[in-house]
Amino acid sequence: MSETRARNDRKSLFGWAMYDWANSAYFTTVAAALLPAYFERSVVPEAGFEIFGRLLSGEALWAYLISYGTFVIFLISPVLGAVADFSSAKKKLLRVFAYGGALCTTLFVFVGTGDVLITMGLFFLTQVGFVSANVFYDGFLPDLTTPDTIDRESARGYAFGYIGGGLYFAIALLLVTFNEPLGLEKTMAVRLALAGAGVWWLGFTVFALRRFEETGEPSPMPEELQAVPRSLAYARIGFGRIGSTLRRLTEFPQLLLFLVAYMIYVDGIQTVLNMSSVYASGTLRLESTEIMATFLIVQFVAFGGAWFFGRVAGKISARPTILICLAGFALITVAAYFLPERVPAGFMALGACVGFVQGGAQSLSRSLYGSMIPEEASAEFYGFYSVLSKFAAIWGPLIFALVVTRTGSGRPAILALMVFFVVGGILLALVDVEEARASKERWKFGATGVETL
Repeated sequence: MSETRARNDRKSLFGWAMYDWANSAYFTTVAAALLPAYFERSVVPEAGFEIFGRLLSGEALWAYLISYGTFVIFLISPVLGAVADFSSAKKKLLRVFAYGGALCTTLFVFVGTGDVLITMGLFFLTQVGFVSANVFYDGFLPDLTTPDTIDRESARGYAFGYIGGGLYFAIALLLVTFNEPLGLEKTMAVRLALAGAGVWWLGFTVFALRRFEETGEPSPMPEELQAVPRSLAYARIGFGRIGSTLRRLTEFPQLLLFLVAYMIYVDGIQTVLNMSSVYASGTLRLESTEIMATFLIVQFVAFGGAWFFGRVAGKISARPTILICLAGFALITVAAYFLPERVPAGFMALGACVGFVQGGAQSLSRSLYGSMIPEEASAEFYGFYSVLSKFAAIWGPLIFALVVTRTGSGRPAILALMVFFVVGGILLALVDVEEARASKERWKFGATGVETL
C-alpha cells in the first residue's frame, strides 16, 4: 500500500469505519444489552447457580464472568499487537479473530435454560475474538490518518459503529417484541437475535476488509530465530518487544500517565456498559424489551455524541473534551443510584445521557492516544491500550460483584463506580499532551524491542 493511499484515502477510511459498523452489532446486542439480561433471567436458575461451592445470583455471576474473562484476554492482547507490527499482519489477524468471534456468536442460538457453563464459555470465546480483532483494527488508525484528521476519523469510526449496531439492534428488538406473531417463543426469539448478530458481524467484516489494505512491510526474521518454528519465533518476538517497551515506558512519563488515567476511567465506562443490563434487570426489575429499547436509544444518541464531541475537540482539543465526558459519567452513576424500580422512562433517559458522553469519551481517547504513539509500532501500542482497558475491566465488575454479594443490591455497586471517573479525570488533567507527542520521536524499534533513542 502506498503512502498516498495509506493517508486519508476515502475508500480505505470508509472500509476501516465499516468494520466498526460490523462488530458493533455484537457488542450492543450480545455483550451489552440482550445476553446479560437473558443470562440473568432465563439461563441462570431463579435460585442461583452454584460454582466453586458458592450459590451466586445471575447478576453477580455475570459480573464475575466479565472480571475473570477479561483477565485472560488481558494476557494475550499486547503480544498479538507486537507480532502484528513485526509481521505486518494486522489485517490477516483482524480477519482471523473477527471471523472466529462472529462464528462463535452464531452458536448462541443453541443456548437454553440451565446452560450456564456453556453460555459462559461461548461468551468468553466471542469476547476473545471481539477484543483481539479490535487491537488490530485500532492499530490501523495512525497508519490511515494524519495528525490533523485522526480525531475526526476516530469519531467517524465510532459513529459508523453506533449506526450499524443500532440498526441491527432495532431488528433484534422487533424480533423479540413481536415474537408471537412470528410464531416464536420469547426465548427462541432472543436466541435468534443473538445468533443474528454474529451473521451481521461476519457479513459486514467481509465487506469492510475488501476496502482497505495492509499497511507497512514485514520485518525480516532475525538470524537467530530463522531455525525456530514460526509460531515460537513470533511469540519470542512479541514478548521481547513487549518487555523492552514496558521497560522504556518509565522514560516517557506523560504517555505513561495517560495510560494510567485511561486505565482507571475506562474501567468505569466499561463497567457501566457491561453491567447496565443486569442492573436494569436484577435491581430495577425492568422487562427485556424495555432494556432493549433503552440500548437502542443509547446507540443513536451515541452517534450524535461522537459527532458532537469530535467537533468540540476540534475547537478545544481532545483532552478537555474527554474531561467533560467523564464529569457526565460521574453524574450518571449518582442518578442511577436513585432510579426507581419498574419505571423504564427514568432508565431510558439516563441511557440517552450515557450514549451522549460515551461517544465522545471513547472516540477521543483512542485518537488522543494514537497521536502520542510511534507509528511503526501502532498495533503493539494499541495492544497495550487494549490490554490496559482489559486489565482495568477486571476491577470494576469485580467491585460491582463484591458489593452486590455483600449488600444484596446493585445500587451501592453502581454508585461506587463514580470513583473511577473522578480519579481518572484528575490524572488525565495532569497529562502534558504536547510533551507526550514530542517524545514519540525518541522511540526506535527492532525485531525484539527498542534499539535506541
